[in-house]
Amino acid sequence: MAIQPAAGVPLAPLTTLGIGGAAQWFLRATTPEDVADAHEWSARAGLPLFILGGGSNVVIADAGIPGLVVTMAIGGTEFRRSGDETIVSAGAGARWDPLVREAVDRGLAGLECLSGIPGSVGGTPIQNVGAYGQDVSSVIQDVTVFDRESRELLVIAGADCGFGYRTSRFKHRDASRFVVCRVTFRLRQGVPTVTYPDVVKLLQQKAGRTLTVGDVREAVLTTRRLKGMVLDPSDPDTRSVGSFFTNPVVEAGIHARVASASGESVPGFAAGAGQVKMSAAWLIERAGYARGHHAGRVGLSSKHPLAIVNRGGGTARDVLDFASQIKRAVVDRFGIWLVPEPVFVGLDGDPAVSYLGQKGS
Repeated sequence: MAIQPAAGVPLAPLTTLGIGGAAQWFLRATTPEDVADAHEWSARAGLPLFILGGGSNVVIADAGIPGLVVTMAIGGTEFRRSGDETIVSAGAGARWDPLVREAVDRGLAGLECLSGIPGSVGGTPIQNVGAYGQDVSSVIQDVTVFDRESRELLVIAGADCGFGYRTSRFKHRDASRFVVCRVTFRLRQGVPTVTYPDVVKLLQQKAGRTLTVGDVREAVLTTRRLKGMVLDPSDPDTRSVGSFFTNPVVEAGIHARVASASGESVPGFAAGAGQVKMSAAWLIERAGYARGHHAGRVGLSSKHPLAIVNRGGGTARDVLDFASQIKRAVVDRFGIWLVPEPVFVGLDGDPAVSYLGQKGS
């Protein structure tokens, strides 16, 4: 093994939230072989191994992460024609938005609504990243992983990834088994289909001509900027993990009950089989947490109530306590249990993390 992990590397600068302690040991992996060597190194040392992607969807403990932290830097992006489709293969460490931009520039449909999302390619199948009516599960052909059980590289077909709303087998039942090294997408030329109201409204300005994927990307980026969801060092509202809570999917009767009790129109989108996807942002605001609400060093974005931001000097404890307050307020007001989207690292056994993970009493 040729790897040489470094000791005590600060992790907060590697995250969009800007919070968290140091890694006990740290390695930058540029090849799948580095990942395999890191697994062997940590096993021999009797230390846990944690894979850090783009740092856009994690809350890291103030005490840092024990063991070996591996940041994924496997790069390389390839576009290859296959009949009327284009096969796009990208390393786990490739930045996500530049990949989307290149696909859009080539006129390829399937990723345009996912423009402006921070992070790296490797995190997209884990979270089944989605936004504005699109998610990656619809275009992922396969995922190349390092299997820590068999200690070999495997290719898992998209159909076998266990995709669900903002989840996959890599996030839950196989969370510690597979390390994503490369993702392959299957895209094709086409006219985009847009359903999200905010994006549709912006695109109405282009009425009278055929919409392109470039038009959709531009509208999505504009929408995200208005919500502080595009990284900008000059904008403190972007110092977050993006949406902290997922939109809850509830029975249609629960949605109707909330609408009846509130006496106003309640955002909801059909989610199949008598289910409705509700707006977590709407629930949070109606539970008393308006955008800009803050508790000391952390608070809600002034542009969007779904983003918990580090206002300066915030800690993981600040974030967890504030998120717990919001979740409790929504439960008390509506009886709906919000589920967090980010991964909590180095916080096993923390009562606040346990509470945030609960899906009902």
